[in-house]
Amino acid sequence: MSIRVLVVDDSALIRSLLSEIIRQDPDLELVGAAPDAFVAKDMVTQLKPDVITLDIEMPKVDGLTFLDRLMKARPTPVLMISTLTEKGADATIRSLELGAIDFIAKPKIDVSKGMSAYEQEIVQKIKIAAASKPKPRVTTNTATQAIPIAYQGTETLVGIGASTGGTEAIKQVLINLSPAFPATVITQHMPVSFTRSFAQRLDSLCKIKVHEAKDGERLLPGNAYIAPGDKHMEITRHGADYRIRLNDGPLVSGHKPAVDVMFESLAKVAGNNTVATLLTGMGKDGAKGLLTLKKAGALTMAQDEESCVVYGMPRAAVELGATSNVFPLEKMSMALTKAVEKKGNGTRL
Repeated sequence: MSIRVLVVDDSALIRSLLSEIIRQDPDLELVGAAPDAFVAKDMVTQLKPDVITLDIEMPKVDGLTFLDRLMKARPTPVLMISTLTEKGADATIRSLELGAIDFIAKPKIDVSKGMSAYEQEIVQKIKIAAASKPKPRVTTNTATQAIPIAYQGTETLVGIGASTGGTEAIKQVLINLSPAFPATVITQHMPVSFTRSFAQRLDSLCKIKVHEAKDGERLLPGNAYIAPGDKHMEITRHGADYRIRLNDGPLVSGHKPAVDVMFESLAKVAGNNTVATLLTGMGKDGAKGLLTLKKAGALTMAQDEESCVVYGMPRAAVELGATSNVFPLEKMSMALTKAVEKKGNGTRL
């Protein structure tokens, strides 16, 4: 059975380009194209699409307002169409909080040629969205009490990898962590301007400090470092310090930044002083790196299938035997905290 797709965009050009891309794939069926949220509302009710592509910036009713109403009335996998700008990045992060599965960043110039170049990615993301599980929206409570941690050392490092659905999963994990939590390094598949907005958003919500990683930066407890969207992030050792090294190497596991690169570097320099987890995401990135970490003595875990938006990366890790434990997302913060405490005490899970 084909995947029924509804395109919602105020740009006639974008509607035409997306519609043509959808029509060319035998697994997809274009059921309609709406120029604004008012038309889209009726089309959603009548056509019951499996996936909606939704422009963020629309007149009358913007994409975020429409998305918010849609997820309350008829939760549907939504793929946002965003611009590669700071404003577009901020709005995209907000759309993921509201329940969008993923996004496509349209080029700022030569849109027609740029969208054609993204054709394979667009089709793949529509198919991923169709197979995903939209999660009920969770209201963020900034007054949440951080999980206490009985840990004072500076040796332990924590690594987190994620992709599709990962922005909200990472937020749910970090928001519960204590300001005394060990230095945490994070690779989330995302374009460069978006990782900056993502880090700023997390920093405004969490008790630990969250920022986009910088080359040569020293890792400090109480801080989380997000890999920039156009660089691989590795961890190096300088005397008693752990530091960040960013590199512009080729794609690894189809990605840059790649979780595998980060995990492999952690295994090399921190080994059994590491706690690491793989969260929701499509594909296999991070699974081999997590296995390398486990073999180096790290405590490794993954998000369970039920709580994942897309059970791809965690599944690959479980099938490789790379995980010591599997936890639902709502228990991941506590699981990481207990693992860090056990590492600090020299014991194993």
